[in-house]
Amino acid sequence: MNRRRFLQQSLAASASASAYVSAPAIVRARSPNSMFQVASIGVGGMGGNTMMSVLQHPKVRMVGMCDVDAKTLELATKGMSSRRKEHQDPAAKERLGDAATFRDYREMLSKLGDSIDAVTIGTPDHMHAAMAVTALRAKKHVYLQKPLTHHIHEARILSAEAAKAGVTTQMGTQGHSSIETSLTVDLIKSGAIGKVREVICWENKKASWWPKVTERKAQADPVPEHIDWNLWLGVANEVPFLEGAYHPSMWRSWVDFGVGMMGDMGCHYFDVVFACLGLAAPKRVRCLDEGSKGDLYAQKRHLELEFPGTPLTAGDTIKMTWSDGGYPYDSRVIKPSVLTKDTPSGIFFIGENGGIFKPHSQRPWLVPEKKFTGFTYPKTRIANHYTDWVDACMKGEKAATDLPTYGCPVTEAVLLGVLSERNPGDWIEWDAAAGKVTNKPELNAQLTRKYRDGWSVEGLG
Repeated sequence: MNRRRFLQQSLAASASASAYVSAPAIVRARSPNSMFQVASIGVGGMGGNTMMSVLQHPKVRMVGMCDVDAKTLELATKGMSSRRKEHQDPAAKERLGDAATFRDYREMLSKLGDSIDAVTIGTPDHMHAAMAVTALRAKKHVYLQKPLTHHIHEARILSAEAAKAGVTTQMGTQGHSSIETSLTVDLIKSGAIGKVREVICWENKKASWWPKVTERKAQADPVPEHIDWNLWLGVANEVPFLEGAYHPSMWRSWVDFGVGMMGDMGCHYFDVVFACLGLAAPKRVRCLDEGSKGDLYAQKRHLELEFPGTPLTAGDTIKMTWSDGGYPYDSRVIKPSVLTKDTPSGIFFIGENGGIFKPHSQRPWLVPEKKFTGFTYPKTRIANHYTDWVDACMKGEKAATDLPTYGCPVTEAVLLGVLSERNPGDWIEWDAAAGKVTNKPELNAQLTRKYRDGWSVEGLG
């Protein structure tokens, strides 16, 4: 039976099989030639990158694609929807051409049913939790882009549902599996700089997603025919469509839909620090500047977080600072002399016996250099965040950034940073066991939200 005929029969069977639920396709078909069948929700931008990266695995077959933008969906069927040229592949059309296309993710999950083994999700942040929890309750493996959720309550529910589903999950912080991050983790764990006393993170790149339109008006602009605005809004409160304000990439700057720079870049930095030090949720967090007010996030922020100490830290607690939007380097940061160009983004670990300067997405450097002359760096480990997830799914193993044990705790820390940004000033004390703010109980109302009528998901909103 050829592939097209097989897929057509599989889809027809799944659409009519409403009277029973069987095991996912990868479990049903135990032949060594079985394909791992994936459906992607959000196939433009980073969602497109994810879809095409997962497709690199030779066992992956795309059986479904979903996007609220018809133009993006059409490009995706041709392997051309990714925003990165290296992930655009017209030759992939052969492996994408049979995938059924949808505008509503709920319809896709319902109609394709057991023909789906796994789901990738790369949409605006406000839809992540609803989509992921729905897929998990259908027992699908899930690859979910960061930040995993828009609110802390969603992260808690997502963690519980992922643990209960017994599937393999992955947070989309692809840098986690990079050689550069692995080397940093190995340096910290080797004790090269002693135990870590403090961590400083800075991000001074310009936000490429800042909108052209920054004020809402009551009168909506005409919605382009290729965009389903109701589906784009999803669980969020209804607002008028405005050209140049939200779609395709400017949603991140709006409080309704994104998590600002913390969601864009903070997740990557927090991921590295968590991986290096084995951190859990912070004990408290505060915003040291004016923070963010109104419908838009600020274009700069300066935060402090205090975490419980670990065997790799020098004290019972450890402080981490985050700044973005143009704040100067902390005076304690030591930049290696070999880096002659500006380093607008990075992490600095202050240890008992030295420091580690790690530019974003680049290798780490031990400093001061004279102290580490002749130091032999650990051997690097090679991994692929996308295809390793597929392998873990097929083997029934845990992935590198498993949601319950790793991804959701990282997300919770990021979102506590956002909570402080929206409520600047004094420390916000966090009881991780209870999942609530203790010293400002009025802030607990901000940990969750009500979903729009018609979009309710049990336990979420």
